[in-house]
Amino acid sequence: MRPFFLLFAAAIACAVARPSFAADDELAGRFFPYTQFETLPATRIDVGGGILTVAFARGPLELSHQAILDWVTRSVRAVSQYFGRLPDPHARLLIVPVEGTGVRGGTTFGYRGAATRILIGRESTARTLERDWVLVHELVHHGMPNLADEHHWMEEGLATYVEPIARAQAGELSAQTVWGDLVEGLPKGLPREDDRGLDRTPTWGRTYWGGALFYLLADIDIRRRTDNKCGLQDALRELVAAGGNISESWPVARVIEVADRGTRTHALAELYDRMKETRVPVDLPALWRELGVAVTDGRVTFNDTAPSAAIRRAITAPR
Repeated sequence: MRPFFLLFAAAIACAVARPSFAADDELAGRFFPYTQFETLPATRIDVGGGILTVAFARGPLELSHQAILDWVTRSVRAVSQYFGRLPDPHARLLIVPVEGTGVRGGTTFGYRGAATRILIGRESTARTLERDWVLVHELVHHGMPNLADEHHWMEEGLATYVEPIARAQAGELSAQTVWGDLVEGLPKGLPREDDRGLDRTPTWGRTYWGGALFYLLADIDIRRRTDNKCGLQDALRELVAAGGNISESWPVARVIEVADRGTRTHALAELYDRMKETRVPVDLPALWRELGVAVTDGRVTFNDTAPSAAIRRAITAPR
């Protein structure tokens, strides 16, 4: 299982990590440097019916650009395979070298097209990038339109939930890791006594893990309603196929209506109505028993005779 304090660290990393050279400060600033990006040497990655254009800011890196591009290619392929396409067919990715090792932070923007900036420590190795989850997390954001501030949990919760599943479907992560991480992380998203629903409780835990819990419950409910023939993935594929990506600003009602169309259910609409302004407790231990997931001394085991074991397997199975 992965250390989840890193999820919080990544959320603030862009505010504290600085580029290796002061000349590139603007490239790591508050906004995405769309104009400057067009002046940088770039590589085009054709994937999922679209193009991800990757550019590097100035600064030394121990890894070659090609090694980093190989990692980027694996990551964007995992995301495009999950969504059935590259959510925005003309996406941008800016790599900015910073001090340290590993991915030091990431931010995604959409006001002039899908664009992600990733801060990479100049001492990073291939091994540190193999373990990274931040790039896939950020690229998943491309698959959701910009929403009003009270629905920010839908954006961050989606990236938190889908990232490990997309990597598992691509063969980059084990199912044991996916479920072990959910067992460890989802309690952070449970409502407290003073909770006022997901739209009205913008805490870190409810934004990231409460949002992820919403999508897990939706995924399970869709699969139960459709005899495990459809899941959340089908809803999200319908959403991006209809042009719902981060370069667009949609009302939440439109997002849910289009996504539900992909499964021919009203699962997302009904769950949202329940959880948006009301505290909804969830019995996670009972849910894990239903799915056949157990964690003992850090070791994840599966019970394939559990009532919803087939749903658990389908969620991480390659499409």
